[in-house]
Amino acid sequence: HERLVGSEMCIRDRNRDSVCAIRKFIMNMPLPKTTQGVYRLSVSTFYFLQGLVFASWASRIPDIKSALGLNDADLGSVLFAVPVGQMSAMALSGYLVGRCGSRKILMAASVFYPAVLVCLGMAGSFWELAAGLFFFGVAANLTNISVNTQGVGVERLYQCSIMARFHGLWSLAGFFGALLGAAMVDWHISAETHFIAIFLICMIILAVFSPSLLPRDARRSSSQGGGMFRSMDAYVLVIGLIAFGSMVSEGTMFDWSGVYFESVVKPGPGLVQMGYVASMSTMALGRFTADRLVMRFGPVRVLRASGILIASGLLVSVLFPMLWSATLGFLLVGFGTSSIVPLCYSMAGKSRKMIPSMALASVSTIGFLGFLMGPPVIGHIAHASSLRWSFSLIALVGLGTAFIAPFLKKYR
Repeated sequence: HERLVGSEMCIRDRNRDSVCAIRKFIMNMPLPKTTQGVYRLSVSTFYFLQGLVFASWASRIPDIKSALGLNDADLGSVLFAVPVGQMSAMALSGYLVGRCGSRKILMAASVFYPAVLVCLGMAGSFWELAAGLFFFGVAANLTNISVNTQGVGVERLYQCSIMARFHGLWSLAGFFGALLGAAMVDWHISAETHFIAIFLICMIILAVFSPSLLPRDARRSSSQGGGMFRSMDAYVLVIGLIAFGSMVSEGTMFDWSGVYFESVVKPGPGLVQMGYVASMSTMALGRFTADRLVMRFGPVRVLRASGILIASGLLVSVLFPMLWSATLGFLLVGFGTSSIVPLCYSMAGKSRKMIPSMALASVSTIGFLGFLMGPPVIGHIAHASSLRWSFSLIALVGLGTAFIAPFLKKYR
């Protein structure tokens, strides 16, 4: 009887150990690919939403300018409200995402952003438009920080680089939004009606895909600081400087590519926007291929190559200001800028000293300063000398990212 009882207890112990082992194995299992795919699809749609809202506004700027009777100086002044709103919300966005979680903030921002877009379509004066654009910048930044925090989380699940593809969807949405805007203008649909339609599309995206967003962000460790600049990590600072150089180059393409072609290249009628189209197309294409390059060659090599491409492209367009060569140069610039900002966001989210939301806000703040400072500096230098000298300076700034990138190994 004692032997029988002893054997039963032994069997129970073994079963208990087996159950514990099975539980431990299940708890440590990687997330199934299907679940990862659901998270990835959901986050991807919110990158698309963000790009769609911004492109919808940009496509109707000429109509709103005409409707309000604004001249070029008035438009330039009122458009400055967008970056002011973005810069004002940098620290707030990082704090809210760190405090409330990226899922809640992204859901709220995905209502706020297109709702402000509708208000822009309803603006009846200069000051109403300026106020709307300020809050449009705030909403854009809330969406930017929260969606990139989600992107960093999904990237951690995959344990490989996918951030550039997320940003590629933003670029793709930009093209789609621009085409839709052109169609709305051709159909004589008002900006207000257009923006209401975009709002409804965004609400459908929110209703369908928000339940599948990542429920929690990366856990905060005791060694990770909460302040944005108070606990600045040298690693994050270097990433920010790299983003700064890239966004100076991006701002140049957005604001001065058409002017450069018109005044320096002087192509035939209808070809003034060739440089802009060239750089934007390769930027979008490059974002869908950059992740493979990062996984094969590593982030530092990709950043160095990107800086060299930016500098090479700008110098080609400066030294050979003809249609084919300038277009080729702008194609190279688009490829060069395509992977830098997504890669910077991805690396910032892996900081060991700052929580992802604050690291992303810090990099975004430093990088966005380049987007703000670059175009005005180009204008002043061009006024004092020429656009070719301005573009030469931007080429040096772009090349600077190639020299700064190796410092990431030192501070990692």
